[in-house]
Amino acid sequence: MTAFGRLLSSTVRSAAPLAATLLALCAGAAWPAVDYKIVTASERGTYIQIGRDIAKFVAPAAGINLDVLPSVGSAENVQRLRHEPGVKLAIVQSDVYQAFLDQDAGGNPEAGVLIKPLRVVMPLYNEEIYFIARADSPLNFLHEIKDARINVGPVLSGTAMTATTLYRQMFGAPLADAQSSFLPNEDALVKLIGDKSVDVVAVVAGQPARLLADMKPEARQLVKLLKFDAGHASSREVLNTYFAATVRASSYPNLLKEDLPSVAVKAFLVTYDYNLGSTVNSLTRFARSLCQNFAALQAQGHPKWREVDLGLPELNRGWRYYAPMAREIKACTANTPAKSAVKACGQQERILGLCK
Repeated sequence: MTAFGRLLSSTVRSAAPLAATLLALCAGAAWPAVDYKIVTASERGTYIQIGRDIAKFVAPAAGINLDVLPSVGSAENVQRLRHEPGVKLAIVQSDVYQAFLDQDAGGNPEAGVLIKPLRVVMPLYNEEIYFIARADSPLNFLHEIKDARINVGPVLSGTAMTATTLYRQMFGAPLADAQSSFLPNEDALVKLIGDKSVDVVAVVAGQPARLLADMKPEARQLVKLLKFDAGHASSREVLNTYFAATVRASSYPNLLKEDLPSVAVKAFLVTYDYNLGSTVNSLTRFARSLCQNFAALQAQGHPKWREVDLGLPELNRGWRYYAPMAREIKACTANTPAKSAVKACGQQERILGLCK
């Protein structure tokens, strides 16, 4: 081999690692994986399933190893997002987020320190609010619980905030301490049907919630869900903060014979107003992957993903989106072809087997 040939061969060999690196960059391995955490809620709730879906379908393509952590709930999630190393994402109920803002506006500086630097990634879905009573209880409607002993959920949980806020709005006064307990859902249900020291158990979870979906048919003889009457005078104030909803019998066939009118609260995916370049880049990639893998989330994730929209609607006053992620989501959705409207299938078309 000539000297030129040897030089060329050596150059090609030395360039091979560089070429491989370039190919790896193009293939999406342009960054080392980072370890992040997302805080959710209880092991039997919907939040943790949503977090696991994000870890499975979104985080890997963004170069993120996402650890999905259980928690007491939304209020704890706000604190952990602010203070716990590695926690970069949290799921938070809208009424909890708003409660921190209201406390700040009311002169509580600690609330402001916690909530002001937080930013919304995107709204998620409405979470149904359940009030569970004994099957033989005289209570049938939510507006009848004024004098009941209510388990509102653990301190720092979103459920406790929701249950107490809803009670105050419905009856114009806070729930008395003598009427309140702060047990986890499972422990409260034991007391509800055991020593009967609890009359009502409040649960907040997107349907189908495992806690209720896992109940056996015999549960119908022990417990029932209370109905929300949107037309009742006490419901007007509630519907300024929460949303009318329907708990479907198909979600809980062992518990319900028919759909039940209820009320719901919005869940949000939240982060911090990060400005460190590496973190901004990682979260921007996360937003891109969220958009690109959104169809997989809706097809293969928890059923609640089908209620999520990637559009970023206007937020309440005091709330702000995290700008780098919002820009990425808007750019991605702008480049995604809109789905054509699906024509409703008529009776004759169904009979002829022409419906897809």
